[in-house]
Amino acid sequence: MVVLAIIGAIALFALILGPQWWVRSTMTSHAVERPDFPGTGGELARHLLDEHGLHSVKVEITESGDHYSPDDKAVRLSKGNHDGRSVTAVAVAAHEVSHAMQDAEHYAPLHLRQKLARHAKVIESVGGLLLVATPFIFALTRSSAVLALQTVLALGILGATVAIHAFTLPTELDASFKRALPLLKHYLPEKDMPPARRVLKAAAFTYVASALVSLIDVARWFRILRF
Repeated sequence: MVVLAIIGAIALFALILGPQWWVRSTMTSHAVERPDFPGTGGELARHLLDEHGLHSVKVEITESGDHYSPDDKAVRLSKGNHDGRSVTAVAVAAHEVSHAMQDAEHYAPLHLRQKLARHAKVIESVGGLLLVATPFIFALTRSSAVLALQTVLALGILGATVAIHAFTLPTELDASFKRALPLLKHYLPEKDMPPARRVLKAAAFTYVASALVSLIDVARWFRILRF
């Protein structure tokens, strides 16, 4: 039984951490600088935005991960992707520009994703608070039923964030493969298109992979609070 439990735990952590490792590994492996590229990720983003008439959309460096902000009308790239000349840099830039294109077209799934993302932050915060409060409520009530109910609710709330990001995955796939990939065909040599496709796939799954990792926090709370 102990061996099976260990194997199960390893399998669970592999399921949770595997996608995040794959995303990072893919991005890193194709982040090699290419002096032959005519511009950086940031320069390509600016060029693509201007080419599609999105002159008011800003291109900025960020420390909070590559993303497009519909609220601020800004494509935000990490310093490495903004200043880098690599397959990863230009592919990620094209992916984020594609979200700006979706926004300009009033692409409904993008705006739905924004609403769900805001809810996900609230849901995750509530779930964390419930997990923190559980041992104190149990100490006051001494009710195992209340403890079980609160724990189930907290786990369900935290797990909902993964479901929300998975639900919005089609928006990411649209950005990567229906928009960014055709754009990159005009700027990358043919030999670089397979790596670009892999990077775009990783970009599409970034949010889901990050949300899965948040489930590790559940295990961390159980360990700290010693349920």
